[in-house]
Order: sequence, then C-alpha cells, then structure tokens
Amino acid sequence: MHNKTLTTAVFGAAALFAGTLATMPAASADTLPDEKQCKTAAKKADNVIKGWCVAITRRKGNCLACHGVTTKARWPETLPPGGNMGPPLVAMKQRFPDTAKLRAQVYDATKANPQSVMPPFGKHKLLSEKEIDLIVEWLQTI
Repeated sequence: MHNKTLTTAVFGAAALFAGTLATMPAASADTLPDEKQCKTAAKKADNVIKGWCVAITRRKGNCLACHGVTTKARWPETLPPGGNMGPPLVAMKQRFPDTAKLRAQVYDATKANPQSVMPPFGKHKLLSEKEIDLIVEWLQTI
C-alpha cells in the first residue's frame, strides 16, 4: 500500500509540475532583464524595456513592491514575484485605453483616489517626467 501511495504522490506532483511548465513562457531572447542587468541593458534598449527597468528598480518606481505583473516575456529568475498590495498590472491597455489617464495615475494616484497609498511619483518628483512616460509606455504593452 505504501508504494501505491508514493507512486500516486509522485505522479501527482509530476503532473502539477508539468502543468506549471506548460503555462510558463519559454526561455528565449524575450527574457526581461533583472534590476542588475537593467543598469547596462537599459542604455541600449527600446523605451518599453527602459520603462520596465524604471518600474522594477527599487530606487525608482519599485512597482513590484506592491503590484503583481503579468508579462508575455519570461520573468527574470533573480526577481521576486510582484506584491499584492496594489492591483495586479494586467490588461493595462484594455483597462486604460486613454494613455493620459494611465499617466495621470502614475503621476499622482491620489488625484483620482485621495485614499490611495500609491506614491505620487510625479507630484513629489520621485520620478522624472521622462521616467513616468517610459513606465506608461511599458504598461501599455501588458
């Protein structure tokens, strides 16, 4: 009986693992840089990657501290999963078809919701205008 239970547990775990792998993006050139790689990669990258780098850098946007993120590209292994304090960053283009409203949210979320705990990145000059534009450009791709 013990062998049957062990076999069932092993096959169950293998099935769960295989299901997890099936939902993970494949490793490719579409792997996002982690914070350390952003220091060099962002200099040569397009605006979307630059926006990603501002968003994940702890001394900049640090969006991952509060938000979970769904991306089409492979998540860097060295990055922790996103937080769950803020709403997940999914379907942003559909949720914010007006880019100006998304930008306003990043600039100062307290304007739309005075109770928001999201830092007013633009209002308090935590990020530059250009950095906010880069984050918005990246958000519009997810």
